[in-house]
This record gives sequence, C-alpha cells and structure tokens, in this order.
Amino acid sequence: MHPNPSFHSSDHAKDIAFVRERGFGSLVMNGNPVPMVAHVPVLLSEDGSEVLIHLVRSNPIARALGAPCPARIAVTGPDAYISPDWYGVTDQVPTWNYVAVQITGRLELLPHGKMREVLDDQSAFYEARLAGKAPWTTDKMTPEVLDRMMRMIVPCRMVVEDIAATWKLGQNKDDAVRQSAAAQVPSGMGSELEALAALMAEPPAL
Repeated sequence: MHPNPSFHSSDHAKDIAFVRERGFGSLVMNGNPVPMVAHVPVLLSEDGSEVLIHLVRSNPIARALGAPCPARIAVTGPDAYISPDWYGVTDQVPTWNYVAVQITGRLELLPHGKMREVLDDQSAFYEARLAGKAPWTTDKMTPEVLDRMMRMIVPCRMVVEDIAATWKLGQNKDDAVRQSAAAQVPSGMGSELEALAALMAEPPAL
C-alpha cells in the first residue's frame, strides 16, 4: 500500500463495502519462480471475515492448495493521472490517484460438495444488483450440464487476517488545490474518471 499514512483507511466498514460493491479482484499467492496471480470474482462477507471465490480446476493456484496457504486479494477502483499543472500552484510533481483495498489471509480449498453452494451464493449476490431482471439461478441449467461444468471449477475460501486500504485522493493538499485538480480529472486519463474526480472533490473519512 502507499507509504503515506494520509491515504490509509482505518474505516474498514467503508473498505468492506467498497470490495463488496466491486466484486472482482486479483488473487496473489507465492509461487516458484514468480508469484501466481488469478483474476477472480470476489464475495467478501458483510463482516469482512471471509472471502468466497472459485477457480478453474487447472489454475496453478488451485493445484497448489494441498493445504491452506497465505494469499492476498487486491481490489482496485477508479484511478487517474494527475498533472502538476492542474493544482494551480508551483513546485508540484506528477502522480496517480487511486483507490485500492488489499485483503490478506489464508486460502483453502473447500470440499467439492460445496461448489454448488458457493456458486449459488456468488450468483445470488451479483444477480441481485442487476435491476429489471429475474435473477439467474443454477436451477435454470440442465442438471447434466451443470454437473459437468462444476467438475471444472473448485470452491475456495479465504479466512481474512488483515484488510489494508489506500484512498489516494490528494488529501495531503489544501482543499482548494485538490479541488482544482479534481475539476480537471474527467478530461484526463485513467479509469472511471468521473468517480475519481468526485472522490477527490469530497474525500471520504479515513
């Protein structure tokens, strides 16, 4: 995470809500010779104590989970390049503002009999956020096809040990300077620029 404590979040309720809203992240685990990374749907519990994910059975991380292993999930949000010219004051440098939450814990395989339950829990959570449609459920699938597909994936759970978050929104700048830059963000480069600009204009309490 960013070393400046001005950007560190201690409000984990906000961080948990952010992860649950995003629903997708990068799972990282030690490997040889380099770390292993998988991009996965993430279902973090309301209390932040556990994460449910599933992996393709052939994924190297799934194959490495003979026993629970330390792992981390990074969930990122809006981000943007910040030009020094946007601050309206001298002696500034370029930077990149962003939101990111890292969840650290022990990742374990669940019994494969739990695969249907994990898939149902994940899909119910995501489908509930799609306005104007009846939720998709596994009951809509032909049982034989569902069984065949579920044999290709494995259920996993991370028992969460730590949540760390960076909300780097220019909080180390004077309000007027930060808001001057925020007004320029939508014309710049990055992802979800309007959302990042709004967060910069009114940073949440950390």
